[in-house]
Amino acid sequence: MLDDLLVVGFDLQDQREVHISEKPLDHWRALGYGRGETVVCFYCWRGIDAPAGTRVPLLARGRIGGLVRPHFAHPAGTAPLLGGHSRETVWHMNAKHRLARWAEALPNVARVRMEQWTDGGERRADVHVTLDGGAHLALEAQRELITDELWQARHRDYAANGIRDVWFMRPNTRIPHVLFAEGTPAWTLYQRDEAAEARLGEPHSRADWQWWNKDLRLFSPHHPPCPGDPVICERFPLRDLGLDPSGVTFPPAMVERLEKEAARVRQAADQAKRQHQQRQLGQQREAALHPPRRPWRPSPLPPVQPVPRPTNGELVCQACHRPLAESLAPYGRHILC
Repeated sequence: MLDDLLVVGFDLQDQREVHISEKPLDHWRALGYGRGETVVCFYCWRGIDAPAGTRVPLLARGRIGGLVRPHFAHPAGTAPLLGGHSRETVWHMNAKHRLARWAEALPNVARVRMEQWTDGGERRADVHVTLDGGAHLALEAQRELITDELWQARHRDYAANGIRDVWFMRPNTRIPHVLFAEGTPAWTLYQRDEAAEARLGEPHSRADWQWWNKDLRLFSPHHPPCPGDPVICERFPLRDLGLDPSGVTFPPAMVERLEKEAARVRQAADQAKRQHQQRQLGQQREAALHPPRRPWRPSPLPPVQPVPRPTNGELVCQACHRPLAESLAPYGRHILC
């Protein structure tokens, strides 16, 4: 990928990193190889893939409207051995510059600083952004998969310093779902297209019991997704995205689309809730009008009373107390009594 090959320069006079897109090509050619030679390879100068302090003046290549984008390049034979600088390192440096230029162009951004440390010195943001209202953001260009523990440590350190961390991943890098578990979006940065891709969670199933009483946001495309959600990828030109205290903001058209989806879900939830209440009310009325019949059960027989006997052991009638025949003993009385 071309994004992995674009060298970043270092201006020895200004003592700062420089990117080819910051100035016209003629400006960089005047300061590069064979002329001023004050713009050198940032990586070689900082000791990446070469001894620290290695001065390699850069060539500014490309032409306006040409097939190849303007870029810095090492003069022939001066690149590090084994194919030049690490692609991961080059991608990361270019991503920082691209994010910084994007943030600087936004109307509500007060200040942008690269490689800015937190006040306590715990973390160094790739790009530190201060918004007009005073909110602080850390734009992080992540070139490889990060472990859950390492990400959580960074995330909590930023939070402790009042900074919202915003993560831009290298293409083809797996997104750790720990971000989604913490409610943090993850973006993929496509430098060649100057675009960023968001991941939205697919709507959850409405077959859940009483789904209308749950978080309705989850039943339409939601950003960020829940851990394990199937995702919908939406790519936007970087220039169409914005920043606010919560992180990256969608273009107005996308915001309107999501609001319409959410409104439809709320309408469906209200209807489902009413239908459920109507069914419950109908069941209650039916129970009141037609109470369930109790099954017939025979009433219990009265307990058998012992037949009284006089002191001489003779059977007597319970009603008249006269002598009772033995055959009438089960009844305890005379037939006519």
